[in-house]
Amino acid sequence: MNVEPERQITVIQAAAVMISTIIGVGVLPLPLFAVHAGESGAPMVTLFAALFAFAGLYLLTRLGMRFPSQSIIQYSEDIIGKWLAWIVSAVIILYFALLTSLTAREFGEVVVTSVLKSTPVEVTVIVMLLLAAITTRNNMTTFAYIHLFYFPLLLVPGLLIVTLSLKNADIINLQPIWGNGASAKAMLSGVFTIASLFQGAFIQSAVIPAMRRPERAMRATVWGMIIAGGLYVLIVTATVSVFGTEEIKQLLWPTLELAKATSLPANILERLDAAFLAVWVTAVFTTLLSSYFMTTYSIRQLFRLSDHKLFTFFLLPFVFIIAMLPQNILQMYRIIAQSGQIGLYVTIGYPGALLVIAILRKKRGDRREGNNATGDAA
Repeated sequence: MNVEPERQITVIQAAAVMISTIIGVGVLPLPLFAVHAGESGAPMVTLFAALFAFAGLYLLTRLGMRFPSQSIIQYSEDIIGKWLAWIVSAVIILYFALLTSLTAREFGEVVVTSVLKSTPVEVTVIVMLLLAAITTRNNMTTFAYIHLFYFPLLLVPGLLIVTLSLKNADIINLQPIWGNGASAKAMLSGVFTIASLFQGAFIQSAVIPAMRRPERAMRATVWGMIIAGGLYVLIVTATVSVFGTEEIKQLLWPTLELAKATSLPANILERLDAAFLAVWVTAVFTTLLSSYFMTTYSIRQLFRLSDHKLFTFFLLPFVFIIAMLPQNILQMYRIIAQSGQIGLYVTIGYPGALLVIAILRKKRGDRREGNNATGDAA
């Protein structure tokens, strides 16, 4: 069985992996997605999206706690049979490879548009993918430590920018809170689109088997979603209150514009966009690291191999080619929105179905194995 030899990941580390994975490239267009869906009710749409994403992650975590020594690639075979599970696992691998590609491409577009305007987008994409591929060669424990290290570097600046921006806020921009003229269909579509930004948290299915105390995985899930989801709601609230819905519709990356309009007290820094972009690059790296790691780690478990390092560079050219397929930014975001909503069937629908079938068939993992591993790690 391909499991980490020791259970070393704590609840705090598992929560940090979730948070730094969720907070990523999608932070920049997030207010735009929310405003198109809910107008002035954008914060409410974002909140509902976070709750919907939490419901899916709750199901995934319950599954992980039910099978504490296996990942979803492994215990799905016990629940629905080897061949059907193999097909769906292949879909999961392909989907996270696609997520990796789209994340890298979106990163490249932002960099060449905002900072390195003379640099080809291919260069920025391949550099970030190479960095992720090299880092992915570490084991699960090192992977968790990397996320824990970067976690405060992502959260603190994000909260700082949101807090400082509120001095320019106008509460009238947030009224009515249920949206001004937004249709129920548009709001529902927006909820699904924003919920897709949380899909990186699916990495929890691979983290739980390496936790010291898998039975405490739900604590990591709850705290991770409270912090990441809360930050998303705050970002949307601050952006809408500062710019208003009509102005946000004219912006491609509203969160970046929010950083430009924010300054430190006493004008120590008149604009925070440069510092924000530095933090954002780190956030993109941690998100890309998780999706790339999930892809290679799942391939390793699907083919019953002892190591995933073989696939880190093997996948690189395929991921890069997929990243370069969109012709422009608009087509890229259309693909992101469509694939994100379809991916909810994989990241939320599939774990939900597995949990129901596992309960009906009374399937459960070997808890004694998980406890023994816990004792050995301790």
